[in-house]
Amino acid sequence: MLQLATMFFVFIVGLSWMPNWADAQSRQHLSIDLNWKFVQADPANAQEPGFGDKSWRTVNVPHDWSIEGTYDQSAPGGGNIAYLPTGIGWYRKHFTAPENALTGNVWIQFDGIYMNSDVWINGHHLGHRPYGYSTFYYDLTPNLHEGENVLAVRVDNSMQPNSRWYTGSGIYRHVWFIVADRLHIGHWGIAVTTPSATSDSAVVVVKTQIENEYKEVRTGTLTSELMGTDGELVSQAEQSFNIEPEQDLQLIDTLRVNAPRLWSIESTNLYALRSTIRSNGRVVDQVTTPVGIREIRYDTNRGFFLNGKQVKMHGVNLHHDGGPVGAAVPEGVWERRLRTLKQMGANAIRTAHNPPAPEFLDLCDRIGFLVMDEAFDEWTVGKRTSSYHLYFDELYKQDLAAMILRDRNHPSVVLWSVGNEIGEQTTENGTQVLRKLLDICHQLDPNRPVTAGCDHIADDRKPTKTEFLEALDIVGYNYVDRWHELRELYYTPDKLAHPGWKMIGTESSNIYGIRGSYTLGDNLDTVRPNYNFNMIRVEQLWKFVTMHDYVIGDFMWTGIDYLGEARWPYKHASSGVLDLVGFKKDSYYFYKSQWTEEPVLHVFPHWNWPNREGQVIPVLAYTNCDAVELFVNGKSFGEKRLEFPRQGTSGGWNSYERPRAFPTTTDLHLSWDVPYEPGVLKAVGKREGQVVVTKEVRSTGTPAAIQLSLDHETLRADGEDVAHLQVEIIDSDRNVVPIADNLLYFDIEGEGRIIGLGNGNPTDHDLHKASQRHAFNGLGLAIIQSTRTAGKIHVQVNSHKLKGGEIEIITRKPQDTQMVIE
Repeated sequence: MLQLATMFFVFIVGLSWMPNWADAQSRQHLSIDLNWKFVQADPANAQEPGFGDKSWRTVNVPHDWSIEGTYDQSAPGGGNIAYLPTGIGWYRKHFTAPENALTGNVWIQFDGIYMNSDVWINGHHLGHRPYGYSTFYYDLTPNLHEGENVLAVRVDNSMQPNSRWYTGSGIYRHVWFIVADRLHIGHWGIAVTTPSATSDSAVVVVKTQIENEYKEVRTGTLTSELMGTDGELVSQAEQSFNIEPEQDLQLIDTLRVNAPRLWSIESTNLYALRSTIRSNGRVVDQVTTPVGIREIRYDTNRGFFLNGKQVKMHGVNLHHDGGPVGAAVPEGVWERRLRTLKQMGANAIRTAHNPPAPEFLDLCDRIGFLVMDEAFDEWTVGKRTSSYHLYFDELYKQDLAAMILRDRNHPSVVLWSVGNEIGEQTTENGTQVLRKLLDICHQLDPNRPVTAGCDHIADDRKPTKTEFLEALDIVGYNYVDRWHELRELYYTPDKLAHPGWKMIGTESSNIYGIRGSYTLGDNLDTVRPNYNFNMIRVEQLWKFVTMHDYVIGDFMWTGIDYLGEARWPYKHASSGVLDLVGFKKDSYYFYKSQWTEEPVLHVFPHWNWPNREGQVIPVLAYTNCDAVELFVNGKSFGEKRLEFPRQGTSGGWNSYERPRAFPTTTDLHLSWDVPYEPGVLKAVGKREGQVVVTKEVRSTGTPAAIQLSLDHETLRADGEDVAHLQVEIIDSDRNVVPIADNLLYFDIEGEGRIIGLGNGNPTDHDLHKASQRHAFNGLGLAIIQSTRTAGKIHVQVNSHKLKGGEIEIITRKPQDTQMVIE
């Protein structure tokens, strides 16, 4: 009866208009994250209820034991997973079930366990799940009893390497205890589509799976009510049903909405669908699902349309780790990162290369991103010795279905990806495997197209099979400019040969670099800069993408630095526009200059170059101004100009709609060669002759003090909310010293704890859970999490010979508290 394709439950955190689950007496959605016993070992018989676990650590989940460990060059997973430890671990949870759980239906839902998990309840084995990225659930109903119950979870991440890239180890996502009446809406059994959506009217179609676990016929009504953000009833439908014992049925409702508030990346309007089952005069089940009313369409020649408006996808690839917190990423960490990317002008995310946490998609719904939801990094052809190819044939159906059924109601999800750089793209039977995956996607969600990231299109040794590409709804290109003349031609040859293809850049190069790390070379007599050429490839591709409507968009690699894909002494890849802790790199401002309209002017490198006086140093600027003049200590080094796209004549020969810019470059950046002298670089940006922005870069003195700032001065006292404490090393004039690396000491008191320290340095091997950390290029970061008690958090940061800093955070009990099992 508990079949994957027919069970449903959705819970969205942080939406104040969602009803209290306690209001529906039979349906409870309880957090079971607190007070697990944990040991990083493999004791015998730890699944037995009477096993002694008092000596084990007490932890809350989400929990990642790998990020707690020490970086080790000889770690079995190597650079794949950042040289951190893996192994085997056990979790045990003692709890008393709610009274109604003993008479109803109960599920335990794990949002993610990495990997090879086995779960027991009271000694009864519930199942084995190898794939570490899937959300899955088990039926606890037959095995719960009064008094103490014991959940036991064994996690085996010992076989290495097994993924690309950092995975984390353990129960690294939330765990939920779900109680419902035996007549209920199925788990993942509501599907909402909006086949018609304009600003005048919309049609919302709701398919609801109802299940009867009773041994007799049940009669009832299903009411589907669409509620606005202020709680008003917008539309409703009701129908009666009879359901046979131990059977299920699907009901379809059509709701019509006048003048709907459409969901878009600019206006993230969300409705609430309240689905209620009544039987024998009472409410027996109620589920609330967020709904974004929007219309998506893909055109062969004009790309992607959202609500009838053409939208170019400004995309980034993101891995699932959160830097210093590893794979157990609090929602607040993702929110800071996503909002920073949104401010850059990014509007799309590819979940490279696995299903994300559910709350990640909730944030994308609320902040406004288009999501390419990706299932797998490999199928039957393995990339690592112990990876998913060992389980694919047995598990791909349930793992792919789990992603689609869980995520299909998110308005942010506009495209499925069934694979990344899959080996089968070049094999004779690869298309057969692909078609099996496409069938699952189209059956469970016929409304979204399917792609895959293909990295061997035009490979002259073993190219992607044409039939493989033809089978995809949208052809996904990884590094379209990789092969031969495609460095200049990009998508053009394929568009000419296959005019019916829809095309998207699933993965492309970014401007690689380590935040704030500039060099002029090791020879003090010669200038060999490392920062003045990486942008050329990226600029040329972006100019093609933005000027060709048929290219749906481009997803650059990556939005944020991520653990893994490294060679010692490096522990993480540095391809992001944000570093590992979320600080902005120079490349961030390149994309902001191209993807936003607000005036952008970013000048680099820093201006601290001892022993380089008189040497000619390149000074660069990313800008969307049409002219920038550079001054060094008040002396002008000339005005440089750019224009993209360049305007042609309008209204007659040699007539222009806007004042002409007379560009001095066809690049998307500006550059000056400047003899170095300490002091002040000043850049003045103009649009149509008017100054719109000014930026300065100053030579600094020696480090003198620590300056602290917070993204949140008040936190919810829920044990989950976080604040990011930014640490800056400043000189006596309060300028950030861009080469400072002072050792910082953190001391915290009160109702909070530091859950991660970081600095963005890929070669820093200090523990993330320690109380000290070096600054890196002037900056450091502490992630502070509240306890479940309201009060104050006091943080002091000190360093030898520097004036220290201190700061206070207030924590308050939230108005709506999540129901928990402690």
